[in-house]
Amino acid sequence: MEEKDYKPKQLLTKREKEVFELLVQDKTTKEIAQELFISEKTVRNHISNAMQKLGVKGRSQAVIELLRMGELKL
Repeated sequence: MEEKDYKPKQLLTKREKEVFELLVQDKTTKEIAQELFISEKTVRNHISNAMQKLGVKGRSQAVIELLRMGELKL
């Protein structure tokens, strides 16, 4: 496999990234759930899963880490 063909694996799933993109727009869990047509519990699960992957303890820490890694834009 050539180096140019290599794509690093995404840390977050597409849905986890969507949730955090809405989170940085100051949307509530309820608003995110409505916009993505999922339950509030599912939104919280996506946030929790992402926080675990990142090794952080809170939503704000997760956002900061994702911004630092270039996974999120403001």
